[in-house]
Amino acid sequence: MSKTEVTFSSYEEFWPFYLSQHSKKATRAWHFVGTTFVFICVILAVFYSLWFLLLAPVLAYGLAWYSHFFIEGNKPATFGHPFWSLRADFQMYGYILTGRINDELKRHHLL
Repeated sequence: MSKTEVTFSSYEEFWPFYLSQHSKKATRAWHFVGTTFVFICVILAVFYSLWFLLLAPVLAYGLAWYSHFFIEGNKPATFGHPFWSLRADFQMYGYILTGRINDELKRHHLL
């Protein structure tokens, strides 16, 4: 583990950090699009071919990582915390989908 890597003792500690790593609206938008593609790929896999399941992470991570490297300017949290990041991505997706993301950002003093 590098000196700059942040450690957490629980997901509840990790969640505000995850949100802070998605401070720009465009970053969150790219994540939302990528996660939406996951759902589309799952549906396509059910009705057409299981091969679409292989495409899901490529699209989701590709768009998310693009946003971190070229928009947010940080390293994806997935690199250090893959499982909590996956959970947090779906949680953030839910907040965006229901229009409550700004409330959550404010609750953690990030907006």
